[in-house]
Amino acid sequence: MKKNLFLILFIAVATSLSAQWKPAGDKIKTKWADEIDVNNVLPEYPRPMMERTAWKNLNGLWDYAILPAGAAEPTAFDGKILVPFAVESSLSGVQKTLGKENELWYKQTFTVPANWKGKDVLLHFGGVDWRTEIYVNDIKIGTHEGGYTPFSFNITPYLTSGNQKLVVKVWDPTTDGYQPVGKQNKRPEGIWYTPVSGIWQTVWLEPVTKKHIAHIKAIPCIDSNRLTVDVCTENTAAGDIVEVIVKDGSSVVAKAKGAACQQLALNIANPKLWSPESPFLYDMEVNLYSGGKLQDKVKSYTAMRKISAKRDANGIMRMQLNNKDYFQLGPLDQGWWPDGLYTAPTDEALLYDIQKTKDMGFNMIRKHVKVEPARWYTHCDRVGILVWQDMPNGDKSPQWQQYKYFDGTEIKRSPASEADYRAEWKGIMDYLMSHPSIVVWVPFNEAWGQFKTEEITEWTQAYDPSRLVNSASGGNHYKTGDILDIHRYPKPELPFYDAERVTVLGEYGGIGFPMQGHLWQTDRNWGYVQFKNKKEVTDEYVKFAEELKKLAKVGYSAGVYTQTTDVEGEVNGLITYDRKEIKVEEGRIAKINKEVCDVLK
Repeated sequence: MKKNLFLILFIAVATSLSAQWKPAGDKIKTKWADEIDVNNVLPEYPRPMMERTAWKNLNGLWDYAILPAGAAEPTAFDGKILVPFAVESSLSGVQKTLGKENELWYKQTFTVPANWKGKDVLLHFGGVDWRTEIYVNDIKIGTHEGGYTPFSFNITPYLTSGNQKLVVKVWDPTTDGYQPVGKQNKRPEGIWYTPVSGIWQTVWLEPVTKKHIAHIKAIPCIDSNRLTVDVCTENTAAGDIVEVIVKDGSSVVAKAKGAACQQLALNIANPKLWSPESPFLYDMEVNLYSGGKLQDKVKSYTAMRKISAKRDANGIMRMQLNNKDYFQLGPLDQGWWPDGLYTAPTDEALLYDIQKTKDMGFNMIRKHVKVEPARWYTHCDRVGILVWQDMPNGDKSPQWQQYKYFDGTEIKRSPASEADYRAEWKGIMDYLMSHPSIVVWVPFNEAWGQFKTEEITEWTQAYDPSRLVNSASGGNHYKTGDILDIHRYPKPELPFYDAERVTVLGEYGGIGFPMQGHLWQTDRNWGYVQFKNKKEVTDEYVKFAEELKKLAKVGYSAGVYTQTTDVEGEVNGLITYDRKEIKVEEGRIAKINKEVCDVLK
């Protein structure tokens, strides 16, 4: 009887919560918007690169209020917001603009599971844009600046018995500030999109021992069959031991032990190499011991692969994957959603774009001036797709018509702006360093906020020597980095060439097709060229690909087609913005893409 009463009560509460939320606005939405359960939002473990068994998801309906900047914590709230969707998004249930004059307040209560007793409790945020203040039980416990990096706090000292009160305050000036914003703009039009403010990735709790593993960095070297692993720990002392175990299924491939915070080197005999054609991942376990007793254990994974550059038999500098010439072809991927903006409505949706990219015969994605949740990169690792990772641009980027290309001009950033860029770029690299799919770092795009190019490039190369650095994709070019990146629209052209560095076509295409019934707006839709049906778009795509094949033989080592999906007013995607229609003849696209990818074989 009690069990039945509890079930009835649970259903009643769940129904009540669902009634407090619905997507806001009348814009197009993905099919996954209808699958959202407010009681179980993005339930997948948010950090697959370092997984523990116990955790608690805090996503769901929170109280929210928008108040003038500087106001005190509200005593009454405006309503409910669905975390982790940005306040400007439809899926938040709010869809309101924040702006630099206001601050966004969140409030939630939670309980700590009884079986976590004796453990420290970490509060994790996958991503919050931009300046965040955190309060637990009316005590300010910390702040964070940065829209693209995860952060956490040990909240154990501030917990009480029973319900815990969590308040989050966010200020986000978007393009009125100097911080990285990517394609966000307070006046979205053309290539600029709706702002994203506040929490936009999973919020979660995790119990850990006092001594615990904080971060893992694993870098492979296939030339020496060696994997180097750095394990960062918290509160360890002399005598504490870290153990790393690498497995192929149930078989142990390599094992090493060392003092906490010492770099370990593991020999991987006869390694199975990772590539888009064979994305093999090794399982990895990391254990922490103190006094011979296991203190912490996490599951991870790694891969053996190499990205490099080498001159071919014709004297052309080529990108190589696993010491073989390898032409990289992929779409420019903005990572935007009509209903969730920066945030995919479900994990299935997050995977969809990657899988469709692979199905269309691409072997690479350029993640354009945005950083994704950790699960996106794990999907790329597992599916087998190379990733070029852009640094999101910022510092009041001007509108499109005001850009000056190839004129050697760099902006002068303020000391605060420069420090913010450097801190966030380092944080992004630290966050993503162990993902085998990432093969190229891109510090700047098209001179957007570009500054101290040579210095930033050299720092990036020194911080991660295991990858290539594309200093400025289509921007002001300096003789630095590993890659010369040229943008040409709409058709591929090779206007100049670098005999000392790899030359790539970092953007081309932009073939537009406004597909009725799937448009963000009915007018002011934009593409570099526009066509009327799938066949016309595919014919033009194939024509461009045939030209790229010729140019690859004489100089280009990669091509980036604009773009994966339509985004707001841009209609030059291979897929509609709502992901309900493929806008090309998929079989023909896959066939010609394979021919392009095989051109150097």
